[in-house]
Amino acid sequence: MKYNNENVRRSDRLMDEERATELLRTSEYGILSMVADESGYGIPINYVWDGADSLYLHCAPEGRKLQALESNPRVSFCIVGKVNLLPSKFTTEYESIILKGVAHTHLSEEERMDALHLIIDKFSADYKDIGDKYAHKSFHRVKIIRLDISEMSGKRKSVKPNEAGFRNI
Repeated sequence: MKYNNENVRRSDRLMDEERATELLRTSEYGILSMVADESGYGIPINYVWDGADSLYLHCAPEGRKLQALESNPRVSFCIVGKVNLLPSKFTTEYESIILKGVAHTHLSEEERMDALHLIIDKFSADYKDIGDKYAHKSFHRVKIIRLDISEMSGKRKSVKPNEAGFRNI
């Protein structure tokens, strides 16, 4: 996975790769954006990162998302970290990363089960034994998507305490 901030318009808001990676590792969900029926389609979905170049997502074994990925597997995935609205300054502090990649839906049973265990480790770490039983029991009705990340970029905005938030006109 390449960390690439070359296309971020505001160079003063670039996020360093270390923070972007931390956000990727710890965030709970992101917005999966794809093309469906010749239009854009985005959905919030939780995920787990494999620590290398892929994310795993789980879902029902059929639906609009899977139809969209079958016709065009190229996607983007947006993760938003800390957000702080500053009404008196007419701005927002934020951090976010955008991932570009290709989604794969036809995975081996072994990879699917490994992905479910990664998901359990991330979201239900205190219930691994029960999670394993549940994963095996519901395996036939769960689809796993692997998103292979080709590129990631990160952006953030922080407002200094004394910054007025206005520009001279």
